[in-house]
Amino acid sequence: MSRIKVVVVSRADAPGFLAKARQFAAQARSAMNSAHHDAALLNAVHAAISGADAVAVAIGGRRSADPDHLRVADLLDELADDVEGMKVRTKQLRALLKKKHSVAYEARPTTAREAMDGVERSERFVQWAAQVVESTKL
Repeated sequence: MSRIKVVVVSRADAPGFLAKARQFAAQARSAMNSAHHDAALLNAVHAAISGADAVAVAIGGRRSADPDHLRVADLLDELADDVEGMKVRTKQLRALLKKKHSVAYEARPTTAREAMDGVERSERFVQWAAQVVESTKL
């Protein structure tokens, strides 16, 4: 595995990343309710990225600074021994992150089914991230 570009961050910043994750998740749900499927899916992806940052910061005091968002999943893999269920969540994160390119850069619109799947996955991921951050008692 190649080296992951990271930045050191105070563990006390984890709740801030979690707050961003919750905002993006709320906007994803709102966009879904308005049938704005592209916006719903893109906000869902960003919610998961911020949730992953919250976990990485809470557990390891660092976050990915790599432009390839899949690298945040690699960072979580490095921290997997410290958190129960991390491997499963990292796999779910990768599946969601793989949708970012198509929704952000391709002309094809996101379907309602794709958007709903992404929103639900990100909501579950953000809930898990909240549990991890809260368990660290920051």
